[in-house]
Amino acid sequence: MQREIVIVTAAYGNSVVRALGGQSELLPVIAAAKADGVEIRRELFTGEELNALAQLAEKIKQNGLFAVYSVPFALFNTGGKLNPDAEQYFDEAHTLGARTIKFSLGEFEPGADLTPLKVLLAAKPVKLVVENDQSSECGILSRINAFMFAAESLHLPLDMTFDMANWLWVGQDPATAAERLARHVGYVHVKAAEKRGGKWHAVALDDSDGSWIPLLKALPQDVPRGIEFPLEGEDLVAVTRYYVELLRKTY
Repeated sequence: MQREIVIVTAAYGNSVVRALGGQSELLPVIAAAKADGVEIRRELFTGEELNALAQLAEKIKQNGLFAVYSVPFALFNTGGKLNPDAEQYFDEAHTLGARTIKFSLGEFEPGADLTPLKVLLAAKPVKLVVENDQSSECGILSRINAFMFAAESLHLPLDMTFDMANWLWVGQDPATAAERLARHVGYVHVKAAEKRGGKWHAVALDDSDGSWIPLLKALPQDVPRGIEFPLEGEDLVAVTRYYVELLRKTY
């Protein structure tokens, strides 16, 4: 079976998305590049676009793509409480026709009651994936690992989104994280980064030090790979297709 490649709309840059007229205008580009899916970012919607999810779902379908819905919110709030708006976001994902919905973990605490999450997941058809973000308190290995262990013990139907570069932002080793978490990973955010002026910046794979290659090899090979590094150039179809083909054949 061919490996599935997803394009994260934010990879083109927020200003480009706005200039083109919204995320829906990128769908023909992504389809022409022979990608399989699109990651739609909630934070890039205008209020009007957020109220037109069903129409966007139809456009995604017409372009032969599947959707991942990314919300810019944590799954857990202070004290390890489930985000009270989580059900709303799941419903939005369903309207969008999304296969999966992605949250950052947030302030999960070991021992927290996961019953509300279990009830929510049992009621919703959209698959949950939880990502390591760039938060020094919530996106760290110990917290992510504790949550995945707790979820596994309760047989919760969820996976991890492993962002390959976000570990650098929190000062942790991506390879160590991959070794600990690989068995939980159901979606990979492919990303490389370099340090400039004391800060990490995402870079295209060809502009990186190449450390993404062994890291990607350490992760599951049969899960979708999302391109989240910068996709820039005069011909967006060409640059997108180049990386789609590269990631489809790499390991």
